[in-house]
Amino acid sequence: MVTIAVTAEAPDEPRFAVSPETVKKLSALGAKVRVEAGAGGRSRFSDDALKAAGAEIAAGAAEALSGADMLLKVRRPSADEIRQLKPGAIVAAILDPYDKAAIEPLAGTGANLFSMEFMPRISRAQSMDVLSSQANLAGYKAVVDAASLFGQALPMMMTAAGTVPAAKTFIMGVGVAGLQAIATARRLGSIVSATDVRPATKEQVQSLGAKFIAVEDDEFKQAQTAAGYAKPMSAEYQAKQAALVAEHIKNQDIVITTALIPGRPAPKLVSAAMLAAMKPGSVIVDLAAERGGNVEGTVPGQTVEVSGVKIVGPLNLAGSVPVNASSLYAKNLYAFLELFFDKKEKTLKVNWDDEIIKGTLVAKDGKIVHPNLASA
Repeated sequence: MVTIAVTAEAPDEPRFAVSPETVKKLSALGAKVRVEAGAGGRSRFSDDALKAAGAEIAAGAAEALSGADMLLKVRRPSADEIRQLKPGAIVAAILDPYDKAAIEPLAGTGANLFSMEFMPRISRAQSMDVLSSQANLAGYKAVVDAASLFGQALPMMMTAAGTVPAAKTFIMGVGVAGLQAIATARRLGSIVSATDVRPATKEQVQSLGAKFIAVEDDEFKQAQTAAGYAKPMSAEYQAKQAALVAEHIKNQDIVITTALIPGRPAPKLVSAAMLAAMKPGSVIVDLAAERGGNVEGTVPGQTVEVSGVKIVGPLNLAGSVPVNASSLYAKNLYAFLELFFDKKEKTLKVNWDDEIIKGTLVAKDGKIVHPNLASA
C-alpha cells in the first residue's frame, strides 16, 4: 500500500495539504494517508474529522514521515523531512523553485520533487492549478481588506441626508486574482477600472462591468506569451503606460496590484510620484509584496502610510482564509496525484512522459531537471 505523509506547516502557514474530503478520495485510490496530529487544526480539519475520513493520525512528524512513499505539503519541506521518507519518494508542494539555494539541498536527497507552481496551463490540468485556486481567494480578500481600511462606504447610497458617492477601485494586473478583485469590488458597489498589458484581458475586464485602461499600440497587441503570461515590455511602452496610469490613479480610492512575472522580481507599477498625487486616505493592496512589490514603498508583511496613502503588503493572503484555501489546494493536489496511481491495481504507477508530470518535475535522481531552472 502507498503511504502518503502529511505534516504540519510552519507557524506562518495556516493552510494544509489534505482535507477530510481528499483523504477519503486518496484512500479510495489505494493510499494510506498518515497525518501528523493537530496539523490540520488551523484549517479547521480536526484529527477526528481526518480520522473519520480514513486518515491514520501519527503522534508526531517523525512518525508520519517514517518510510512514507509520498509527502504532501503546502510550503517547501526541509531536507531533513524528506530524508525520513523512502528513497526516491515523491514530494509535492509549492516549492518556490526559483530559490536555487534552497532547492539544491532538497534535490540532493534523491527524492522526486514536484513543484505545483509549474503546473502546465493546459485544459487537462485546470483542476490541478494551485496558482489559480489560491490567487482567486487572494483577489477576493484583497478587496475585502482594502474596504475595511478605507474608512468610507464603497457603494453609492441615496439617503434623506444626502448622497454617499461610490468609491473608485483600480485593479492593476488582470490575472485570476485581478479578475476576482474586479468581481468582488463590483459586488460591493464600487466603480471599477482595470489595466493589464495582455490584450486578451480587455474583453474579460469589460465582461465584468469594469473599464479597461491601457495604451493599445502595436506592442500591446503582442504582449502575451503562448502560455498566457505577460511579456516584459519595452522602456518606451512602460513610459507611455505609466503616464496613462499616473493620470488615472489620481482619482482612485482603492488600488489592487497583482502583477507578477514568473522567476523575476515584481514589476514596479506605482511610483512615489503617483502616490503623492493620490487622494489622502486612499488604500493600495500590493499582492506582489512577496516578490518585492508593484508599489514603491511597499513593505512586505506590513501596512505603511506614504504620502497619506495606506499601502498593504500582505504575505500569503490566500492563507488568511485557510479553510477555503486548504480545501481548494487539497483538491488540486488530489487531482494531480490521481495521475500517479493505477486505479485498477491501486498501486503507484508513474508515467514519466506525461506532460503534466514532466512539466512539474523539478528534481529526480539527485539532480535538478526542470528546464526553467537550468540557468536559474
